[in-house]
Amino acid sequence: MSAAPAAQARSLRAFGAAAALTAALSALALTSPGRAQVAPTANEIAAYSGLHAAAARGDVAATLRLAAADPAAAKSLDAHGRTPLHVATFARKVGAIVALARSGAALDALDNDRFDAVTIASVADDEATLDVLLALGASARQVTSRYDGTALIAAAHLGHDGVVRRLIAAGAPLDHVNNLHWTALIEAVVLGDGGPRHQSTVRALLDAGASTQLTDRSGRTPLQLARDKGYRALVEQLERAR
Repeated sequence: MSAAPAAQARSLRAFGAAAALTAALSALALTSPGRAQVAPTANEIAAYSGLHAAAARGDVAATLRLAAADPAAAKSLDAHGRTPLHVATFARKVGAIVALARSGAALDALDNDRFDAVTIASVADDEATLDVLLALGASARQVTSRYDGTALIAAAHLGHDGVVRRLIAAGAPLDHVNNLHWTALIEAVVLGDGGPRHQSTVRALLDAGASTQLTDRSGRTPLQLARDKGYRALVEQLERAR
């Protein structure tokens, strides 16, 4: 190969690598659950009335009274499509969550961004609230978010290893593929930091039997992605799982 074609080939390879990096960074920004989820603002909470206000305060007696007086209120929505249950979950008001569930609130309701209470608690790394929701019968299997993901994918992305183990125990689908073509295992690698909590997350997924062979859109397995990112500990875990 002459010098000119060789230089051109190197330039194309460099361009391709840069494009891949840009795409990965864009995906990271787009899929951040913290950006996607919208908790009620202080102004919204101050403006709440009725059952939304009681849920935000965690006022169990008022929650039971208002829900009994108007059963439809448990399904009422604020401007962002949040039910009182969503509001109570964001606020970590476990007593109100139990009261709402006993009053007929839909545990699987989605807000305008298609998040349910289980995913909200999972993204918040709120194991206590998640335990209550799951005990009440909320599902860990629901498809949520604008990316057609799951609570497990969101928690794995963030390295919330304790939440991941709880969701796995509750029957969360291990190998669900979202519309970005990522599984929980892939997100734990490609969007994680390779640190202890993501290592623990990957270990939990592998121990539960998550597939190491499903790939991203480019055909890369979790092992290849871990190698690309230089995450030695994850590479060792994934190599042992092959």
